[in-house]
Amino acid sequence: MATIYDVARLAGVSPKTVSRVLNGDAPVNDKTREAVNAAMASLTYVPSSAARSMRSQKSGLIGMITGAISTSLQSFEAAGLPDIYIVQGAQRAFAEHGMTLLISDTGGKPDRIPALVQTFLEHRVEGLIYIAGWHQQVELPASVRKTKLVLANCFDAHGTPTVLPDDEGGQHDLTALLIHKGHRRIGFLTLPERQTARPLRTKGYQRALAENGIAYDADLVLAGALSDEAHEFDRLWDSLDRLLRLPEPPTVICCANDKMVMRVYTLLRQRGLSIPDDISIAGYDDYKIITEHLHPTVTSVDLPYGVMGMRAADKLMRLITGTTKPNEPSQELVSGPVVWRESVRARDTVVTPFISRRKET
Repeated sequence: MATIYDVARLAGVSPKTVSRVLNGDAPVNDKTREAVNAAMASLTYVPSSAARSMRSQKSGLIGMITGAISTSLQSFEAAGLPDIYIVQGAQRAFAEHGMTLLISDTGGKPDRIPALVQTFLEHRVEGLIYIAGWHQQVELPASVRKTKLVLANCFDAHGTPTVLPDDEGGQHDLTALLIHKGHRRIGFLTLPERQTARPLRTKGYQRALAENGIAYDADLVLAGALSDEAHEFDRLWDSLDRLLRLPEPPTVICCANDKMVMRVYTLLRQRGLSIPDDISIAGYDDYKIITEHLHPTVTSVDLPYGVMGMRAADKLMRLITGTTKPNEPSQELVSGPVVWRESVRARDTVVTPFISRRKET
């Protein structure tokens, strides 16, 4: 492989002159520049980016740690792959900044993270981004904090800059829109009790009810899923049955995610109930492979994972370039719209104008 010294000998100049041509950091006359470029072309010389980055302290590299790749290979359900969409969004944003993304997958083994971080640091990455598969609190090794770091779809106890989905705002807007469409008995089949998003979405649900003068009824809110993936929906039949057996059952049921919607559709049809004529159903996440292909199509809250990735990348770039905005919060929330489809039937009475009252972030 040709070196800078080979180029210098062939061009009849010093190695320092070749370096000036490569880096453009000092004046070189046109004749000399042409000779150096011709020598590099003749020798098929490839400049060392590692050497340049050591001199400039800028590698142009970003390290990303995720479980998206291994999760994608293992997932056979039509459930959507949120972390891979976050990866794609971040990749597009980093490309706009002219950065190169190095991606490492944990393979579902958190104990691999310290070694991955060390490898990235050895490659002189300018920043790190860590992506989780769902909204959760994480505890990363202290070595991660040796460089600029942004968390996506997760947060830690150290105030690390993070980008999260606006779970409270999403459930609030869905509930408020259902009220606007005339529903006052709104059932809610929630996420597992230990998931971070559950209390946030419940808070958004309660806030929308209170804003519209509807009393909160705890009997309408039941867990529809378990944390154990192998038995995730074992309690769903019982929770749905309890809602339908209430003296005044709900006219619409909000499901914690679109995977749950698929199973609720089946359970309701086994009971001989028609959607939305007998009861309306709404989901969350807007996994289009589900929401646009079930019959009837599913009203759902869009979780804009791609935008989350872009926002996380932009946040990391501001940290790297020192252009963080004055008073910029360490935590940013990303909102998505309610996508209205056929699974919800408007009631006869419209109660109040729909106004999104998301909290400012």
